Formats: sequence, structure tokens, C-alpha cells
Amino acid sequence: MNLQRRIFCLAAALSLFAGAAAAQDKKREAQLRTVRGVVTDKSDGPLSGSVVFLKNARTNSVRSSYTDDTGSYRFSGLDPNADYELHADGPQRRL
Repeated sequence: MNLQRRIFCLAAALSLFAGAAAAQDKKREAQLRTVRGVVTDKSDGPLSGSVVFLKNARTNSVRSSYTDDTGSYRFSGLDPNADYELHADGPQRRL
């Protein structure tokens, strides 16, 4: 009987720690930031197929994304304590 009680207590403790870990992941996820925008030309028309670069100024890591048909881009999961530089290149012409 004593062994069953120990196994039950161990299982209860493990489930408690698993719940706390899941809560921490949700809290961390809620603190992450998103950058979104639209790439336009000089006449404010959307530029689809443009490449947008997002550089973390602290780590110098660069992420890139293509704009969709409406010129929109989005970067999510960003560190809220970092500064970022944003750069966009127009769509490449294909021959």
C-alpha cells in the first residue's frame, strides 16, 4: 500500500509540473511581438512579391518574407526587448 501511495504522489507532482510548464510557455508566447505592414510603390499601390528583411539589431539575425498579393507581410514570434531594422526590395522581374 505504501508503494501505491508513493506512485500516486509522484504522478500528482509530475502533472503539477507539466501544468506549470505549459502555463510558462503560454506566458512567454503572449509576450512575443509581431510586425506587419504593407509594401507600396510611389503611388501607394501594393507591391506583391517583394522581399522584406527584418534584422534583429542585437543579434544581427535576419529573417525574410515575401509579400502577398496585397503587398502585406508579417513577422511573428519576435523578442519584445530587441530593436529591429526593416528593409524591403521590390519584386524581381522574371524573363
